[in-house]
Amino acid sequence: MEAAPTGQRSSHQSVEKGRSRHKIPRDVETDIAYLYEVLPQLSRIFRIIDKIGEGTFSTVYLAEAQMTDGSRRMFALKHLIPTSHPVRIAAELQCLTVAGGTENVMGVTYCFRKEHHVVIVMPYMEHQTFVDIVGSLSFEDVKHYIFHLLKALRHIHKFGIIHRDIKPTNFLFNQQRREYTLVDFGLAQGTPDTQIELLKELLGVDKAPRSVFGEKNINGTNSHKPGTDKVEGLLLKTKREEVIPRKIVSSKHRSVPVRAPLNQKPKPPAVSPMLTCNCFMTDRVCNICLSRKQQVAPRAGTPGFRAPEVLTKCPNQGTAIDMWSAGVILLSLLSGRYPFFKASDDLIALTQIMTIRGSRETKEAAKTFGKSIVCSRDLPRLDLRILCETLRGLRSWDDASLPAEFQASRNPAEVKQDAGSPAKKRMSSGSLRSIAELQEMGWDKAPDDVYDLLDKLLDLNPVTRITASKALQHPLFKDMTT
Repeated sequence: MEAAPTGQRSSHQSVEKGRSRHKIPRDVETDIAYLYEVLPQLSRIFRIIDKIGEGTFSTVYLAEAQMTDGSRRMFALKHLIPTSHPVRIAAELQCLTVAGGTENVMGVTYCFRKEHHVVIVMPYMEHQTFVDIVGSLSFEDVKHYIFHLLKALRHIHKFGIIHRDIKPTNFLFNQQRREYTLVDFGLAQGTPDTQIELLKELLGVDKAPRSVFGEKNINGTNSHKPGTDKVEGLLLKTKREEVIPRKIVSSKHRSVPVRAPLNQKPKPPAVSPMLTCNCFMTDRVCNICLSRKQQVAPRAGTPGFRAPEVLTKCPNQGTAIDMWSAGVILLSLLSGRYPFFKASDDLIALTQIMTIRGSRETKEAAKTFGKSIVCSRDLPRLDLRILCETLRGLRSWDDASLPAEFQASRNPAEVKQDAGSPAKKRMSSGSLRSIAELQEMGWDKAPDDVYDLLDKLLDLNPVTRITASKALQHPLFKDMTT
């Protein structure tokens, strides 16, 4: 418990002051009481102050502890859901233990466990919410932010760790002190040569089949009985009645969905294995396509930050998916728009990527990892500098000639000013700052290097996408120590 990193020790004073200004909601008080109940040993060490984060697989609390030297320090307590897979929990802990505590990667201080309840204790880092500061960062702030994110990625990738959920909420940032920390390895996977032993076990566990549009989530299997530490046989095989959707297509191509009888699988069509489908570029799905076996591939991560190879279910995924996510973050930082991509499903997400990177380029890249993409219309590749400067407010919308997809995201105040105000007085729809303010923040002097790095991070081909090590050697960071 004495291993809290330097710089974290005095944060509790300002945090406590802020927390005391508002009453903790009753539901949070109930959750805290429950945590004390299932893990009584916590009450002997920590005073849990508030709930500061909640996700699908865990809840994070802010807590204070009195150290042996009399000082008080703040900690983050991550309570993993009781249904979490034991190997997944152990793998996350091993990532934090082996790779954490240095190079902008969160470390672990202690771990509590009682039966199937697990709490990971980590140093608390006071930080700002990304959505609140994305439009107020200077260019130098952005440069330092992406530099330190790349340092964290280089470090974990050396250990063969694929984070799989790189996003701003998992990269904590203290703007005043310029401190950065990569957190949450709950979805991490290993490369074939990973140094994290338990990630090697997950390579087998993570191959459990799932539905086409379902998240790849071994955390959702309630297969660990209290007091049982065996890994084998943890995934439950549940029987369920299958409902097979089919379509009856009329001569007018109007399809009516019908259902096959329960527990009755349709017979596969008697066709030659070499026969291609006959529904290509039509509004129906043929029996050949319906009979094809679903391809299983990792899809963990957050919508809006998934790489093209993840969206197209490419089975061979590596550390390049983290680099794509870093590119999306940089795109938000340069444009002042967060979230930049927001889609309800993978196909819409892929379409949004094509809007930026071009449909022809996306289709060509997909071929390199064995996928075929069909697009109803050609979408040109956009100039990243023009796109970002227009969205931030440094360029006129009329001069940029951006697609209609981006016109819908313009701020009403900016549209109103377009009618009678000169371009130099327009406000950025992302940050609502004047041209003079943007110039003062250094945005008018952003070099081409930063857009070149963005282009390399958003390389549609994972094979040629820039690595973290190479990115840190980019001319953009020539004056910074790696």
